[in-house]
Amino acid sequence: MKYMGTIFRLFSALLAAVSLLSAAQAQMPYGADSPALNAYNSATAVPVDSDDQSSMITLHAQVNEVNVLFIATDKHGKFVRDLTQKDFTILDDHKPPQAIVNFHRETDLPLHLGLLIDVSGSVDSRFDFEQGAATSFLQKTIRPHFDKAFVEGFNTHTQMAQDFTDNVQLLSASVHKLHDGGGTALYDAVYRTCKEKFVKDRPNYPIRKAIIIVSDGEDNQSEYTKAQAIEMAQRAEVIIYAISTDDSGLVLRGDKVLEQLAEATGGRAFFPFKMKDITHSFAAIEDELRSQYVVSYKPADFDADGRYRTIEISSLKKDLQVRARKGYFAPQP
Repeated sequence: MKYMGTIFRLFSALLAAVSLLSAAQAQMPYGADSPALNAYNSATAVPVDSDDQSSMITLHAQVNEVNVLFIATDKHGKFVRDLTQKDFTILDDHKPPQAIVNFHRETDLPLHLGLLIDVSGSVDSRFDFEQGAATSFLQKTIRPHFDKAFVEGFNTHTQMAQDFTDNVQLLSASVHKLHDGGGTALYDAVYRTCKEKFVKDRPNYPIRKAIIIVSDGEDNQSEYTKAQAIEMAQRAEVIIYAISTDDSGLVLRGDKVLEQLAEATGGRAFFPFKMKDITHSFAAIEDELRSQYVVSYKPADFDADGRYRTIEISSLKKDLQVRARKGYFAPQP
């Protein structure tokens, strides 16, 4: 990390973007009958003590309904919001689903958001303006009893500055708890954050789970691998967005890492070079969160064997691109 001032400007811009999302979206009812946006509708995940990835999640009930959020864009990269079920094809484990249960746009869902900030390296002290801006944006973003967020910093270790809350005062104050210095363990931060904060986060109503990583993508201290971090994010069904803090103008190794983390989970990586580009990056995230579709379906030849199953969603319309998570893990017996 080069400049903590830049990080706080990124944080403020993020809060502004999510604030726009919250204000623009219409309220919708949530109940036990709503389709949960995870791979196993109405199933409850129970974390276990073992670190063995094959036993990471246990389900009370074996349910064979899959729910997937996705977005569609035209050849210019603009979101297309007026499509229907007939405009797409779906393959689950390379086979068409047995049945499509539901298809609709998701214009508003409770937002469960994690902000993961790389605090490794040197940090300057130009924080006053950023802190004031962050507090102002927080007051407009988090809706009581509806949205919640947490703030973590990471270097060699992960620092929980503020746990899940809808209290904007606590979230604002958490920025001051982050300490700089040390190496960078990005993969550990992603792995542990997904396991500890999002694997357990499975209410019986639909939510949107996302992590925004603010980092240069470099890793030199992790115990877990990039593949393990991606797998845990997929198990937790988290969309990862990444905003690079690298301002060199070059394509570095860390840029590829951020792209891979985002792509595997259905998110997107941004590489702003100038301050105005940072604003555009967060505006794009805000726009995407208002442009998603959700499809619920029953897979063909489904077995509760704990195996990873691929998801492929394609558009039947010319020049349309679809972005979604790459797959999910079936429940285990």
